Amino acid sequence: MNIHEYQAKALLRSYGAPVSDGRVVLKAEEAKTAAGELDGPLWVVKAQIHAGGRGKGKFKEPEAGEKGGVRLAKSVEEAEALAKQMLGRTLVTHQTGPAGKQVNRIYIEAGSDIARELYLALLVDRQTSRISFVASTEGGMDIEEVAAHTPEKIISFSVDPASGLSDFHGRRVAFALGLEGAAVKQCVALVKTLYKAFVEKDMEMLEINPLIVMPDGNLKVLDAKVSFDGNALYRHPDIQALRDETEEDPKELAASKFDLNYIALDGEIGCMVNGAGLAMATMDIIKLYGAEPANFLDVGGGATKEKVTEAFKIITSDPNVKGILVNIFGGIMRCDVIAEGVLAAVKEVGLQVPLVVRLEGTNVELGKDIIRNSGLNVIAGDNLSDAAQKIVKAVKG
Repeated sequence: MNIHEYQAKALLRSYGAPVSDGRVVLKAEEAKTAAGELDGPLWVVKAQIHAGGRGKGKFKEPEAGEKGGVRLAKSVEEAEALAKQMLGRTLVTHQTGPAGKQVNRIYIEAGSDIARELYLALLVDRQTSRISFVASTEGGMDIEEVAAHTPEKIISFSVDPASGLSDFHGRRVAFALGLEGAAVKQCVALVKTLYKAFVEKDMEMLEINPLIVMPDGNLKVLDAKVSFDGNALYRHPDIQALRDETEEDPKELAASKFDLNYIALDGEIGCMVNGAGLAMATMDIIKLYGAEPANFLDVGGGATKEKVTEAFKIITSDPNVKGILVNIFGGIMRCDVIAEGVLAAVKEVGLQVPLVVRLEGTNVELGKDIIRNSGLNVIAGDNLSDAAQKIVKAVKG
């Protein structure tokens, strides 16, 4: 689960991290009051969406101007005007895709003097199964760009959970960032703070870009991006309360309510599969035969007829879907249950596109009989390769 920048900063502030004062604005008429509560002479007006690259992004609507989603104001009145320009507009960045995201919240923050911009992040390293730090002197840039062109400017290391975090980890970050004097001590304290928040709140990623050094030598968290482990949210009702459902794909949101693992993609063939590995293989073989998957959808090993019906509804709600491939291996999941669920969904929502069903495993013959005797226009696949070729042919012609 992702949260907005202003929420991330409030969370980090509660742990003692150095963060600028700011106010969130949901309605244009609130902007002047919010800006007036902050000391000038500079205000930063930031569009709040779940995507990076806001400063370099562009709004679809010309009324929003061409300055991107992060703008500077030199008066309360200018901050108000900028907030009004951005609220309700669609911001397109390299992470949103061409559709962009509507800006429903604005964060107005007190301006900061910047001497240097640095990069610091924590994430779960899947190779070592440990929390890792990533640091670079090239703050303010996309870390992917730094990694591609100047990888030597990135240092990373993991923390052994047996021994835990120590001061030397903080000093290692400080020296890698070229910090001196009081900033080294501040960096050690900040590293401890971030690690504590990361562990206690079950974060998946905590990215500060940039972490700035001000002219007086002090550090400040100028931007923050935080995501959480969805499987651990039941332990954190305070974090769950921060969820902004307007930022999520409606299909993915609907899937989460039925405990379905769904990710929308850009292709034309909808997939419904049980098991993450089989789902990946299904997507690969669709690509092998010349088409693109429209989604990743894992209904799980113990899906009910109702869950299968909802999964089918989600797939068919995507206007890009030109065909559907159901690929089920019945181990825990019974093929007859899948067949009944698919037919129930077809009868409920209708079938406007070709549908290929491949069943294998527990009660497979019963499942095939249910499909065969349904009277519906459903194409049977003998195996995965056969099913993939049939759905691609049906879609491509």
